[in-house]
Amino acid sequence: MSTLFGPPAGCAPLADRLRPRRWEDLIGLEGAAGAGTPLGRQLRDDTLVSSILWGPPGCGKTTLARLVQHHTARPFSGLSAVLSTVKEVREVMERARGRWRGDGTQTILFVDEIHRFNKAQQDAFLPYVEEGSVVLLGTTTENPSFHLTPALLSRCRVVVLPPLGEPEVLQILTRARERDAVLQDHPRELPGEVLRELARLAAGDARFALNALEALVLQYPRDRGMSAPEVRSWLSSGRVVYDWGGEEHYNLISALHKSIRNSDPDAALYWLFRMLEGGEDPLFIARRVVRAASEDVGNADPAALRLALDAKEAVDFLGMPEGDLALAQAVAYLAAAPKSNRVYEAAGTVKADLAAGHRYGVPLHLRNAPTRLMKEAGYGEEYRYAHDEPEGVAAMECLPVELRGKRYYKPKEAGFERRLKEWLGMWEERRARAARRDDAR
Repeated sequence: MSTLFGPPAGCAPLADRLRPRRWEDLIGLEGAAGAGTPLGRQLRDDTLVSSILWGPPGCGKTTLARLVQHHTARPFSGLSAVLSTVKEVREVMERARGRWRGDGTQTILFVDEIHRFNKAQQDAFLPYVEEGSVVLLGTTTENPSFHLTPALLSRCRVVVLPPLGEPEVLQILTRARERDAVLQDHPRELPGEVLRELARLAAGDARFALNALEALVLQYPRDRGMSAPEVRSWLSSGRVVYDWGGEEHYNLISALHKSIRNSDPDAALYWLFRMLEGGEDPLFIARRVVRAASEDVGNADPAALRLALDAKEAVDFLGMPEGDLALAQAVAYLAAAPKSNRVYEAAGTVKADLAAGHRYGVPLHLRNAPTRLMKEAGYGEEYRYAHDEPEGVAAMECLPVELRGKRYYKPKEAGFERRLKEWLGMWEERRARAARRDDAR
């Protein structure tokens, strides 16, 4: 289905007109599809196996698929998970099966944005991939681990395509100016700083860079100065690469959280404002900041949790953009604060014990006995009220007998948690003295 790749060259956007027709024209994909890579050898030898190309927008996924189409001797069909109906998918795969059973010819089936198919639709590919009638070539901007079914993923090789670097995007822009007939028919002087600004704004997306270049050449006002700031303003104040509904949403919030954990306020503030500028829900960010306060700062600075919650309240009360400083204040504080994950580790160990089946009854002495029957059953018997004990603590186990002696919480020598460690040590000493006093009675 060749129409998947767009209209004829005469009316196609620059990004389509400039797609490479030869392997040697590829720019920036050498690490993933170069001549010495497994995928590169398969593509050039026409021995491609079922593969998923995973990468950000504009990194060259569709370009590789078009090169396969131009260079394979096998039948090639294309589908879009956005545009194709279930009927069209079935028809394409049945034709492929017919060729396979007829003369043993495989069909390369290109599926653009394969993650858009639901699980049932993805599973429909399995019989054809397994029998060999279809070699599946899918593209996705989303993490295949989360968006493709395990059965389909296990039958495909995942190839990760990284975003293009600024030098590669600049090289693509330079080649476009030199080779594209439409741009040459509309000569326009573009300063080097403008091309470099386009490469920077593209953030690895060659499609954006090329379409922006074409817009500048064909539509930019002739009476307007062409400096980098003016071009950036004309292109709607630049472009923030941020897909709040997709994987980048999770990548950036992960970068923020891990920068806080690693006590790097500069990086944490950068990722914070990357998300805010990209339109992220500030309350989503606030929730993760609150989580970081408990998970990574913990009892090393108990005030961190309160500050994080105050930032959430400020965002809720002020809205945006005024609330951004409250988030920035909390993020900077958490990054600078002493760190301890011992509460997080203790909680994880308790959960693991429970998941392993260590669910035991409450010891009788810890149970309330509001009725006579419960008292007769031993509820509350031998319970000792800590405030009445000489040491302020009783020599009394509060864990189930099966877990006696288990220690979940082990404070660090970090910040305020150092004092908690001292306190716990004090209580251990007092508990030991109370036990010796009991033994002496």
